[in-house]
Amino acid sequence: MTSSDPRSGRGTRTGCGGLLVLAALVASVSGLLLGYEMGLISGAVLQLRDALSLSCRSQELLVSSFLLGALLLSLAGGAILDRWGRKFAIVLTAVLVAAGTLVRVCGSSLPALVLGRTVVGMAVALSGTASCLYIAEVAPQAWRGRLVCLYELMVVLGVLLGFGLSWGFSGVTDGWRYTFAAALPPAVTQAVAMHFLPQSPRFLLLRGREKEARAVLTRLRGPSPGAAAVDEELRAIQAALNAERQHGFLDLFRCHDNMRQRLLVGVVLVFLQQMTGQPNLLSYASTVLHHMGFHSDQAATLASTGLGVVKVGGTIPAILLVDRVGSKAFLCVGAAVMTFSLTALGMATMQSHTQVVSLCQSPAGLNHTPWGRGENQAGKPVGLYQLKLNHTHLRMNPAPRTETSDTQVNGNRSLLEDIFVDVAHEGVAPSLKWISLVSLLVYVAAFSFSLGPMVYVVLSEIFPTGIRGKAVSVVSAFNWATNLLVSVTFLTLSETVGLSTVIFSYAAMSFVLLMFVLLCIPETKGRSLEQISKDLAIRNHLLKRWRPKVDEHLEAKGFRPA
Repeated sequence: MTSSDPRSGRGTRTGCGGLLVLAALVASVSGLLLGYEMGLISGAVLQLRDALSLSCRSQELLVSSFLLGALLLSLAGGAILDRWGRKFAIVLTAVLVAAGTLVRVCGSSLPALVLGRTVVGMAVALSGTASCLYIAEVAPQAWRGRLVCLYELMVVLGVLLGFGLSWGFSGVTDGWRYTFAAALPPAVTQAVAMHFLPQSPRFLLLRGREKEARAVLTRLRGPSPGAAAVDEELRAIQAALNAERQHGFLDLFRCHDNMRQRLLVGVVLVFLQQMTGQPNLLSYASTVLHHMGFHSDQAATLASTGLGVVKVGGTIPAILLVDRVGSKAFLCVGAAVMTFSLTALGMATMQSHTQVVSLCQSPAGLNHTPWGRGENQAGKPVGLYQLKLNHTHLRMNPAPRTETSDTQVNGNRSLLEDIFVDVAHEGVAPSLKWISLVSLLVYVAAFSFSLGPMVYVVLSEIFPTGIRGKAVSVVSAFNWATNLLVSVTFLTLSETVGLSTVIFSYAAMSFVLLMFVLLCIPETKGRSLEQISKDLAIRNHLLKRWRPKVDEHLEAKGFRPA
């Protein structure tokens, strides 16, 4: 704690004082808001589908509108960050979160809810990038990794808070309004607090304001490191800015330094991250559990709150051990566990009645007719096999017999009713209900210590410093687009091919992810960024990596390699 070496990474002499910690905490509130919005919709959609009689498409639109907004602003957010700075972007997005929340709380229609969630999605997408950049640029090198990871920790805490408040208000009339409104206090607090925090020194240098950058950096580091240390850090920042100016956006798609292949690795990694189903099984967790035996909204939402607890528990050890274990090891273990847990979840849903029950409909929302047929909320007829097979939600309204009724027809109707009631009394076996919940919890835990934090660790390592910002922006936009595609089709696919088939497809993609990580992601543990970049810059580095093993195998078979 008393070391005089500014590079020792210990104590306040590295510049990790109260102002720096406060700046990191205030900026990381953006992560809390992002996680909260991801978690709350799982329980809110159960209430809204009954309150507003939402169809399958309407529920998908409500959930995915958040992702649409995130995609739209992720494409243009870089210009805002470069022109007006990280601090301005964080304040702007906090105001947008507050505005979007007011639209959702005051509105009682689907268009108002979609508009509000779109605005909030635009805000958190930009604030996420701005906050991570701001924290990275105000923090000293020795503390940068830990303070940036604070953002990811706030995301998972936000998810837990979203699940928890959704459960807390699930039994309250119009409880979804209170759940949405809970985003207002942290957003307003962040917008006000950021006015009293300094600009990023890096942004000030980028705008040619060197004196202001020096003053801000001196405030952030305090008197301990000394003026020489501040000057040295300013020179390092200026060198990094000069390196970035040497790379253009189109360099990402060129073969020089194998940059095109690096970008492809990043894009495929985030594509597989979303195709393993995490956004769907998180956003629709309460809906899936509702139809797996947790019949009341409160029970389903409470069960899904466990996902938030597991998500926090899985993220913390990953943050603490990533430097010691390595991101590739976490990704491999996580992908393997996800494959097995999703397979178990798919088998549980296949054995239950979930694959023939409409996930879009609440049991009370089906208007049953005397012949065991009914209409969904869109007015489309549904067959007997699609009705909720649980006696507690059975709504049978047999029509009165008339003198002209045929005896055989009445007999057939009575037989259908008897079969329907018998099947309804069977319900979902308790063992399947708990197997589903445990499988879902294990899956979320595996994602939380692997794909959740490690994807962005890999992305920060495989691109050189001068072009890293542009590369991450492109990959991030692709990530939001894939997330939107997966979420907007979940209920429709579940209705078409069955929930178990969808979950098995997620398991298959998790296995593909495992193979991709083993073959294409470089080992970065204990290596500097320069060493990683040098290895990846070698053309066909994958072939070079496996060539000695291939040659050894050919020699063992009696062939002489060329």
